[in-house]
Amino acid sequence: MKMETIQGDGELFLTYREVGGSIRKGCDPFAQTQRSKLQHRRARINQQINKEMRMRAGAENLFRATTNHKVKETVALELSYVNSNLQLLKEELEELNSSVEIYQNESEIISVPMIPLGLKETKELDLTEALKEFIGNHYGEDGTVYEKEIREFEELRQAMRTPSRSEAGIELLMEYYNQLYYFDNRFFPSNRPLGIFFHWYDSLTGVPSCQRALAFEKGSVLFNMGALYTQIGARQDRLSLQGVNTAIDAFQKAAGCFNYLKDNFSNAPSLDMSAPSLTMLVRLMVAQVQECIFEKFALENVRNDFVTQLQIAQEAAMVEDVYTLVYRTMTQPPVKDYIPFSWITMVRVKAEHFKALSHYHGANALCDYYTSSKDEMKEHEKAFVQFHFSAPEGPSLSYLLQDHEERRKLGKAHLKKAIMKHEEAMRIHSLCKILRRMDILQEVLALSHKRALCKYSDIDHEEDFFETGEAPDIQRKFSAAPVLPS
Repeated sequence: MKMETIQGDGELFLTYREVGGSIRKGCDPFAQTQRSKLQHRRARINQQINKEMRMRAGAENLFRATTNHKVKETVALELSYVNSNLQLLKEELEELNSSVEIYQNESEIISVPMIPLGLKETKELDLTEALKEFIGNHYGEDGTVYEKEIREFEELRQAMRTPSRSEAGIELLMEYYNQLYYFDNRFFPSNRPLGIFFHWYDSLTGVPSCQRALAFEKGSVLFNMGALYTQIGARQDRLSLQGVNTAIDAFQKAAGCFNYLKDNFSNAPSLDMSAPSLTMLVRLMVAQVQECIFEKFALENVRNDFVTQLQIAQEAAMVEDVYTLVYRTMTQPPVKDYIPFSWITMVRVKAEHFKALSHYHGANALCDYYTSSKDEMKEHEKAFVQFHFSAPEGPSLSYLLQDHEERRKLGKAHLKKAIMKHEEAMRIHSLCKILRRMDILQEVLALSHKRALCKYSDIDHEEDFFETGEAPDIQRKFSAAPVLPS
């Protein structure tokens, strides 16, 4: 086996090539791509957090053990410094985890950014001596005979620490995950610990965890598989059908990874793999799938007619509903104290944004696409009767659809609601310092708000003396639901 460096997909890869065999490929950690720089900074902060936490543990032990008053004062001062440093490091890590724009598609055409996850970091693992000793004691064979195989396994683990943001990266993680099954059967008897410790850092807080259990290693690799799928989904050009389909597939698979972890791995030592955190991640991924389904529906239904506009409005209402659920999940303890504030803010912004879009498209249907025949009237009535949660006040449904003025009044109410929700989304966005620096999201919100204002201006008449009523809530409906792989 020899190590080579090759170029691909905008990233440098370290590859482990077996003669006549397959290539195992991981990103070169020293390659200066935006993503690798971010991951390198995350690794550095994780190490600093680990150092500070060890110092804090030592200081706390000394504080409890000593009876000397002066020593207690000195240790208390040291603890305050350490806690201050830890807080600064965690804030720096939170900012890194909020850097979602680095993972987005580089197309000049703007689209709403998605939330990806950074990978969990791990330490290098030296297995040679422990495995050689186990082979000798358990199997009665000379462990040195298997040095080549042990080294290849270590190289595979080293490669999977920096997977490429592609299917090749997923395959690399999957290959290592599958190898752990055989590793578990051969080297981890229940009656004797192997003496190998697996060190992993929490993906969001950087807090280190260490366990002998191979289940922790498996769970962490599976978590990284889900995280990598989120990065693959976030980078897609979702303004093309191929891109949006790939994004749907990636976010569904990410949700599947986190859901499997939640159902099959208990007593996780790190918060990112705890049940509340994984529940939140599954719901976030499902919401991002639903958002992609909305975008796909809008791309595929280019016909501008009454029924299509109603369907787009109901799809948007569905996206608003799932993001509202994610927001509620994120604001419950212990999750709310753990995840980046920018994530909570972005999810809330998206809920308001898609509610605004649902009312905007509802207004479009009412004001721009009129009924021209009896057959069309039946089709429109059938679609419109299921559009609102409750029937709007005023004339009957058939009269409303035939009367241009009544349609304009109701359309105006929907536009008023859309403008209010767009303004609320921009207000919430402005409260988060990190999101204020995200030009893409700011531009999407501003353009959507401007479009709704222009539409309102077009249908507003000077002689309108009636008070614009409250638009009824729109019934959510989806053309397709997310499917979680089992």
